[in-house]
Amino acid sequence: MTITKKFTPISLKLLLPLLASIMALSPLAIDMYLPAMPILAEHLGTSMPMVQNSLSIYLLGYALGLILFGPMADNYSRRKMVIVGISGFLLASLLLPFVTSIAQFLLLRFMQAFISSAATVVVPGTIREYYQNNTAKGLSYVSMIMMLAPMIAPSIGSILLIAHSWQMIFYAVALYSLIVLFLVLRYLPDVVHNQDKPSLQVSFLTRYKIVFSHRKARLDIISSMIISLAFFAYITAIPFVYLTVFKVSEFHFSVLFGITVLGLMIAHFINTRLVVRKGSRKMLWCGLSLSVIASITLLLANLLAMPLFFTVASILPLMGSISMVAVNSDALVITKFPEQSGTATAVIGTLRFGIGALAGPILAYFYDGSALPFAGLMFVSVVVVLLCQIMICVLDNKRTGS
Repeated sequence: MTITKKFTPISLKLLLPLLASIMALSPLAIDMYLPAMPILAEHLGTSMPMVQNSLSIYLLGYALGLILFGPMADNYSRRKMVIVGISGFLLASLLLPFVTSIAQFLLLRFMQAFISSAATVVVPGTIREYYQNNTAKGLSYVSMIMMLAPMIAPSIGSILLIAHSWQMIFYAVALYSLIVLFLVLRYLPDVVHNQDKPSLQVSFLTRYKIVFSHRKARLDIISSMIISLAFFAYITAIPFVYLTVFKVSEFHFSVLFGITVLGLMIAHFINTRLVVRKGSRKMLWCGLSLSVIASITLLLANLLAMPLFFTVASILPLMGSISMVAVNSDALVITKFPEQSGTATAVIGTLRFGIGALAGPILAYFYDGSALPFAGLMFVSVVVVLLCQIMICVLDNKRTGS
């Protein structure tokens, strides 16, 4: 399979921000309507838990979409995949304001997530085509830009809700996707897979077999998956930890949450500066080392019932370091599969969202009214990743010794 890349100077200049804007579709769709949940429940004549289930439905639709569209991204034009994904997302966003029942709302949310994955699944592969061995640098840039979405989305949703209605939130999401679609049509370079080597054309299931049969890649995939469990544990537990356990105000909670997001962006920026010289594996170990120290500190702070300061001081470096682990483990997996980058992305994404859905039940099972279950889950997740990376070192030493 030969790959023809069509980059123009303006498309190269806009490539990473454009890819980040594509990846921001789901964070906006997830976070922007959160302030409207109570009003949505009243409007649709249903309970609040049913509306909250729309988050799980969205994640399920997104994960299933990745399974389907991942291998397709390895066979078809990535640009066309993005156009199809954003167009479907746009249509669902325009239909959501007209729903009259919770069943219609959940179905459209599922379809919105499912089709949008066609657009986002091609992003890591596109970055790999452009950055090659420096894929982690490109992924960090995209992640750093994309994190603006969850930082501002709830505030935008609140403003639209107060100014007009919950329907306006989805119209705003639709407008955003329309703008991104226009930019994609105008600037996104294509990657064309020429069918000149039939022997390299493999089936849908075979592509997944190729990814899972790579031993080192499996360990990096597990690392990415488990570190994502820590991330989703933070998203799930932090409102309870700050608002209920430490009893901070809603304003101070938003400040602390925003500071953490800023810390994540700084971590990605540091990674972009160093990963070219150090390599993804060394940067992964740098992040993992800091994660071990920060997770132990967080665990001790809650075991000893220390003041809020110590929890915050532990969470900031912990979240920054796990984001460094995640982006470098993803890059290490994707660079191992130049011909199956879409499939590899689908595997990572599906397992990531799948394990993320378990964060809530795990925390609920160990609930004791304190932040200790949260701290314990963060620590255990980091330790599992540490064991995976130690196993990779053992494999490398065996290969070198032989």
